[in-house]
Amino acid sequence: MAIKTILVHIDESKRVNERIDVAIKLAQIDNAHLIGTALTGVSRFLNETVSVNPDDPNIIPYLDTLRRRADKSLDKFKADVRRLSDIPFETRLIDDEAAGGLSLHAIYADVVVLGQFDPDESLMAAQPNLPEYVAMNSGCPVLLVPHSTMAKSIGERVLIAWNGSLEAKRAVHHALPILQRAKVVEVISFTTVKQRELYGDQPAADLAAYLARHNITVDAMQEETSSDAGEALLSLAANLSSDLLVMGCYGHSRLREIMLGGVSRTILNSATIPVLLAH
Repeated sequence: MAIKTILVHIDESKRVNERIDVAIKLAQIDNAHLIGTALTGVSRFLNETVSVNPDDPNIIPYLDTLRRRADKSLDKFKADVRRLSDIPFETRLIDDEAAGGLSLHAIYADVVVLGQFDPDESLMAAQPNLPEYVAMNSGCPVLLVPHSTMAKSIGERVLIAWNGSLEAKRAVHHALPILQRAKVVEVISFTTVKQRELYGDQPAADLAAYLARHNITVDAMQEETSSDAGEALLSLAANLSSDLLVMGCYGHSRLREIMLGGVSRTILNSATIPVLLAH
């Protein structure tokens, strides 16, 4: 089992270079096919309505400007990949907004690499709900790259946030190729009485036994915390020098509005290491 197709979002954000670097590092491990994807931001659904004609002479200059900007970002992506590696890659320029377009194309990828929302970005580049929307609507795991720190390594020291839920199970399943190569894999389960009733008395130990059959050695930890579990996870990851957090993305989407549990929201907003999310 290996990661063979990686989709990475290419845009004009200030930290897109770190995102590209992480995607290349991940692709080099299994010689995966890397797809750099830039979007114009014009919804395909808008294009399909009678109110917008893409051939309208008043619309063409606007669309051409957006496409040129996306093309410029893809040109830099191509130069970076060729300079840093010899992995197979391609570029895609898509007339769509980011959430819908990336969700559609991520269906045919093993993982999609996205940037963390940065409140200091310009309005054009900032997309607050993009990672969680793609995770919840594509069936593809999202590798979230933080904007505040540069990832020197990824997947050497992995921390799994485990509670026995379907979302956490999917995240672990998608992470198996990374876990099998990792030098250190640690599992933390912050349990409550209600969770133990749902998922057993020793969920971290149960997961460790499951992963052992995949030849993955795991250090299992189980704790109760009265503080915010998201903050506790981030603190533990820092103490363990983890370079990847694997966790489920909890919530639901309705009319393109995202509502998340507190742990997911804390991690998405405050993570300083890459996070592999699955819903």
